[in-house]
Amino acid sequence: MSKVFGTHEPQTLAQLEDVASRAARAALMADGHVGYVMPIGGVAAYRNQVSVVGVGFDIACGNAAIRTDRTLADLGATPESRQAALVELAEQIQHSISFGVGRKNRADDAPLDHPLFEDAAWEVAPARHRQALRQKARDQLGTVGGGNHYVDVFVDEKGSVWVGVHFGSRGFGYGVAHGFLALSQDQEWTERVPEREVLLDLRRPLGQDYWALMSLAGRYAYAGREWVARKVVALLGAREQELVHNHHNFAWRETHGGEDLVVVRKGATPAFPEQKGFVGGSMGDDAVIVRGATVDAGRSPERAQAQRDALYSTVHGAGRVMSRTQAAGKRNRRTGKVIKPGQISREMMHAWVKRKGVVLRGGGIDESPHAYRRLPDVLAAQEGTIEVLHTLRPLVVVMAGADEFDPYKD
Repeated sequence: MSKVFGTHEPQTLAQLEDVASRAARAALMADGHVGYVMPIGGVAAYRNQVSVVGVGFDIACGNAAIRTDRTLADLGATPESRQAALVELAEQIQHSISFGVGRKNRADDAPLDHPLFEDAAWEVAPARHRQALRQKARDQLGTVGGGNHYVDVFVDEKGSVWVGVHFGSRGFGYGVAHGFLALSQDQEWTERVPEREVLLDLRRPLGQDYWALMSLAGRYAYAGREWVARKVVALLGAREQELVHNHHNFAWRETHGGEDLVVVRKGATPAFPEQKGFVGGSMGDDAVIVRGATVDAGRSPERAQAQRDALYSTVHGAGRVMSRTQAAGKRNRRTGKVIKPGQISREMMHAWVKRKGVVLRGGGIDESPHAYRRLPDVLAAQEGTIEVLHTLRPLVVVMAGADEFDPYKD
């Protein structure tokens, strides 16, 4: 029996049941919704196997947040001056960081010589495609992409200013995921094959090669997120006080119940006791810094059991309640003609973020707060397995523009 937090649509639960039929253990977080094969918000543990579609196409997608030494008061002496400073900051972020269709990092200080580009793991990529994969990764390190990926500036309950980012391994991870899906189906690396479940045995060469490049994509995503977040901290003229950083699309070797397992989290944040995580809401909602709860199993056996059943995981965001097409509708890409109207208008989205006082740059209506659950609700549904350390109110949100195409969004 899989552990399920919160309430979910039948299709999401059916996906979890399907995954659980092949896994040693499985769980679904309260922000869960339908994904490719495995539901977003799903956690699955395997014995010596890893799921390629479980880790996903945006390998090592995750969140990073930096608490700075700046306060809201430092941004201006009056509400008007602070607002002007935030508008200027939003413009600087939009012009300094590459979003969406800006698939190459255009900054002069882009980390193109990062040591990860000399890692031995590159050698396991097929020789014919290795250089192209590495060059794409080099060009895109520190780019944010599109979809629900963002750069945000927040203020917490004490007035401290935070910088938060959300994105993954970009075209590098996308290429690795599709490449191993193809190889596992006896096709060439570049062939596009059905997006179906593939469990690779980590005792065999193909599984070992995937693990090596997945791990490298994890290092790559960490480097990109930290570079972007620190660049925004520099734009603030601030100094870093604390970094909270997690993948939420990844696989880890962990021990649970005395057994060594491979734990795949697809849109789920690791939350071992005392481990911190940054969980976003939406462009018009608060985010949080959380910590895995330290539980006295003798005094709270139910909560301790819930943590174990969750494989020490929690939500990665608020979770969608509308698909992108439901929210924004569908248009003919060539003519722009509306094929199917959406449930959300641009006016609705901007009215929401205006009420919240957010300076928004970019963002499509498929990312409107209307398309998401409310974060406090999903956090409450996690049954006390995490504690909220800080509530972060968004001041600035910068995302790819609505019409910018990005093939690597999750």
